[in-house]
Amino acid sequence: MLDLKKIRADFPILSREVNGKPLVYFDNAATSQTPQQVIDVIVDYYSNYNANIHRGVHTLSQEATDKYEAARHTIQKHFNAAHAHEIIYTSGTTHSINLVASGFSSLLQKGDEIIVSALEHHSNIVPWQMLCEKTGAILKVIPMNQDGELVMAEYDKLLNENTKLVFVNHISNALGTINPIEEIIEKAHQVGAAVLIDGAQACPHVKPDVQALDVDFYVASAHKICGPTGVGMLYGKEEWLNKLPPYQGGGEMIAEVSFTKTTYAGLPHKFEAGTPNICGGIAFGAALDYMNAIGFDAIAKYEQELLEYATKALLEIEGLKIYGTAKNKTSVVSFNLEGIHPYDVGTILDKLGIAVRTGHHCAQPIMDYFKIPGTVRASFAFYNTKEEIDTLVSGVKKAKMMLS
Repeated sequence: MLDLKKIRADFPILSREVNGKPLVYFDNAATSQTPQQVIDVIVDYYSNYNANIHRGVHTLSQEATDKYEAARHTIQKHFNAAHAHEIIYTSGTTHSINLVASGFSSLLQKGDEIIVSALEHHSNIVPWQMLCEKTGAILKVIPMNQDGELVMAEYDKLLNENTKLVFVNHISNALGTINPIEEIIEKAHQVGAAVLIDGAQACPHVKPDVQALDVDFYVASAHKICGPTGVGMLYGKEEWLNKLPPYQGGGEMIAEVSFTKTTYAGLPHKFEAGTPNICGGIAFGAALDYMNAIGFDAIAKYEQELLEYATKALLEIEGLKIYGTAKNKTSVVSFNLEGIHPYDVGTILDKLGIAVRTGHHCAQPIMDYFKIPGTVRASFAFYNTKEEIDTLVSGVKKAKMMLS
């Protein structure tokens, strides 16, 4: 059982008001809130040991370096990577995906095939389209059904000896669908293809084990997991990271530099050019420590209760339709009111202090599939309550009355 009173007290923002109403924050799929414990780590860095890392012999630099690399080990342990150098710090999921896409531009040939799913965020579509334009590779798509699930029989048909890469999200940001990534990875490996899993939406709810998954690449953002914005990670199997060329050139990623030839540093520094988000990396580790102290099993169980409670209550509103009814899904409810634009619903909810996301959620192909302009998306975290869901339901009813 979660101690909700204690947990909510950890998040200062949850005590504020918006438009004269207590804040109800249901935009967790866009970004989670940050607990005081992580805020304190950020303040401590800038107050006491702000310095550049890996380059100085002075005390502040050594302290910052030690804490930054300790956080890398925290991330390694959390995701169960075999080696700390398989964890590459990035600015977030999008950066991580683009790093891999850039690397494969020198490995793919014309006629090679890569596969994405119909449930992807734009950041797991556009880089691969750009990669195909550069290399002549062919992009293929695993279709979805009306429940928001991938049609796995069609995935089987897409796989062949020309398949080199498969890219799928662990959980859909727009619908909450939990994809069968274990099956996707295993089948891709059977034809010799590498797999990248976009874990941005999964990591707040589950604790991925990259070795058990046998995944080649796994990417995530700290700001979805109670951490700061502007930092994330790329996990890559050592063998793959050694095959990929550097993504950017500059300081830190070099071994030797001359005007005739430059040699590159080993992992992980090969992919970490320039001064990184030092404070962000340290806070990323602190955020994982915070969530692990609560426990991901307890988080998953409670968030499932919130999902079931919200789904039942919202479906009692006449004319409300939920998009994304997969058997396996996480705490996201994406819905519309018949005849009412989602933006208008979201605007009224905001006046009531309720923060939801409206639009296509950077997943326009999903909305095109359902032939809608977008949805209202309420996404729940472990610090939300059933009472807040009651407030949402009341707000949706008021929006319907005002806009019908």
